[in-house]
Order: sequence, then C-alpha cells, then structure tokens
Amino acid sequence: MTALLLAATTAAPNTSGWITVGVLAWLAGYAVLCAIYPFTAHGRCNGTGKLRSPSGKAWRTCRGCKGSGRKLRVGRRLFDATTRHGRNL
Repeated sequence: MTALLLAATTAAPNTSGWITVGVLAWLAGYAVLCAIYPFTAHGRCNGTGKLRSPSGKAWRTCRGCKGSGRKLRVGRRLFDATTRHGRNL
C-alpha cells in the first residue's frame, strides 16, 4: 500500500520551473523589441493615419494617432514611466 502512494507522489514533473523560464524569456524578448521598435501601427487606422467614411469616399486624419499612423507600445510606455519616475525622485 505504501509503495503505491510513493509511486504516485514522486513521479510529478517540475513544470512550474519551465513555465517560469518561458515567461521570463518572453518578457526579455518583449523588452528587446520595445527598445528596438518602440512604435507599432495604430489599430484604428491600420497605420495609414487616415480614416475613411462609412461610404468609403471621404477620408480624414485619424484623431487617435494624429495622422502619424503609429502608437507607442505598452512596454515602452511602462519603461518611459519608470525612468521618468526615477528622475523625479
């Protein structure tokens, strides 16, 4: 009976360690991406900077990105906020 209980408890793999390593690798890659490419295409205008009317004939400048077609990534925004906070201390 005790051998059955020991066999069931000792065969568990260490998956939490691999998940932690994977998440840390993903975060490091995203940090490098935010450092090299701080901007991404704006979602509303798909990076064009212009919006079309419902009929498709007229266009206007996108208000969300002010016509640039770019927006700052979330990770870059967090990095800028933390460095700004450190300078103000």
